[in-house]
Amino acid sequence: MKIAVIGGGAAGLMAAATIVEADSEAEVFLIEKNEELGKKVIISGGGRCNLTTGFDDIKQILTKYPRGGKFLTKAMYAFPPKAVRNWFEAHGVTVKIEGDMRAFPVSDDGQDVVGVFEKSFKKGNVKVMINSAVEEIKKDKKGFSIKIKKRLKPLTVDKVILTTGGQAYRQTGSTGDGYTFAVELGHSITPLAPSLSAFHTKESWTADVAGLSFKKVELNIGKRTTVGPVMFTHKGVTGPAVFAMSSLIAFEELSTTNPILLTMDIFPDLKIDKLNAKLSLLLHNNPKKNLSSVLSLLVPKSLAMIVCDEVKIDFAKNAGQVSKKEVEVMVEWMKKTPLHIIARSAGEEFVTAGGVDLNEINPSTMESKKCPGLYLAGEILDIDGFTGGFNLQSAWATGRLAGTNLVLSHSTQS
Repeated sequence: MKIAVIGGGAAGLMAAATIVEADSEAEVFLIEKNEELGKKVIISGGGRCNLTTGFDDIKQILTKYPRGGKFLTKAMYAFPPKAVRNWFEAHGVTVKIEGDMRAFPVSDDGQDVVGVFEKSFKKGNVKVMINSAVEEIKKDKKGFSIKIKKRLKPLTVDKVILTTGGQAYRQTGSTGDGYTFAVELGHSITPLAPSLSAFHTKESWTADVAGLSFKKVELNIGKRTTVGPVMFTHKGVTGPAVFAMSSLIAFEELSTTNPILLTMDIFPDLKIDKLNAKLSLLLHNNPKKNLSSVLSLLVPKSLAMIVCDEVKIDFAKNAGQVSKKEVEVMVEWMKKTPLHIIARSAGEEFVTAGGVDLNEINPSTMESKKCPGLYLAGEILDIDGFTGGFNLQSAWATGRLAGTNLVLSHSTQS
């Protein structure tokens, strides 16, 4: 059996490794247009490779996917995060789970994760074809014919696993080529949009507190809520809670003429009346200090100045002169800090929302319902998750399921 795995990212790596581990006689061609395998895997998690999550409750994990959670059910139960961690451990990569439940290699080096597969391929019957850009895939009665740039003859194989990724991090080669191949093989693509991106705001004051971060902030856009770390930037806000919110509004239009109101609660664990009482007490106990100094006991001084400026209260006035109404106004602002989102950080999105329509894929096998013998896995599908290892987890799980069922289908046919 000859198999082409097109795309050497997380899903492709796992699919190829699964095949050679299950069938030593299978001939696998792993085709990657970059000069190295796993380019996006290596840079994920800031180069440390957040390879999966430390959570093990599958039902909870599936809620971390704004799109594709239900479809992922069988893949996730078949190869859950615990199994992924164990798989890497068994292959020589010790895994640690950090306080925020993200799982990393102990070495904090994404290259070690990709190295596992490179070693596996050298032992197995895998021909790694780097710097090989696929130009066309055709299906005929015998199998598939793959035209590769600068290669005189097409590569002919029995089956194909398409794992070309989305169109995020285009510098890593994720330029959306796979969508074209999928369409040519009978599939349809849902609308595409960037996900897990930072926000640019209409408000310019964020630049004055750029670098300031909070470990727990609640963000709200309409009825949508996310909670987690947030950091101010020169152009707006970033951080896990922002990325999650960007995922929830991935398909909403943003512009300077059509901004979206986001409110930010920097004291999510304090009800408004409790925060009001806390600030009132601080002012009462420090009547001769100026307002900004007292407010700085609650928030960093740089933000305290912003609060005063935004609600138009003189930061230099004595604390004892601050009225109850002024306290209420400041507390209201800190509990519902208004930010008008006008853009996403161009080119910095981590994943692509949208992809190959999941109705056209068998969730139990990852085989195409439109093109028998074609399997799809990873980010090319209409699946995307929040930050925290969930996107790599879905790639490992779908890649594993595709590889497993491809081998099973061949054994039942022969």
